[in-house]
Amino acid sequence: MKKFVALALLAAAGSSMAAQNNVGSCGWGSKVFQGQSGIAPQVLAATTNGTSGNQTFGITFGTSGCTQDGVVSSSWKTAMFIDGNRVALARDAAAGQGENLDALAVVMGVDKADRALFAATLKNEFAVVFGDEHVAANLKSVLAANDRLAVYATRI
Repeated sequence: MKKFVALALLAAAGSSMAAQNNVGSCGWGSKVFQGQSGIAPQVLAATTNGTSGNQTFGITFGTSGCTQDGVVSSSWKTAMFIDGNRVALARDAAAGQGENLDALAVVMGVDKADRALFAATLKNEFAVVFGDEHVAANLKSVLAANDRLAVYATRI
């Protein structure tokens, strides 16, 4: 029985993570399990939102921390792009320009007005962003520290 429960939990975790972008930012589940990390809190938050229907209700009526003007987004494209183009991105970031850096800006939805600052920031913070294997997390931290670029940190 324990093996069945464990398998069911793993299956639910996989499907809920595919359907939910780390639970989202609204609904009872995201509020009850806010700040917790790992598979179990994500599965429990997604299950709470899914079984009670509160996230759908919240988005429809603007309750439970949900808004009606939100944009559906996914950070998996950005993470995959960074992982697949790490060397080329590092080369472009070091130069402060290049087609891979431009492509990253497009994938992340960086406004054209912010792209020069985006490229300059990656050049200036090259050692931080590309200092270890955690390029996506490092980039997220660097962008979050910049008042104008912080909005893009949520897209990683």
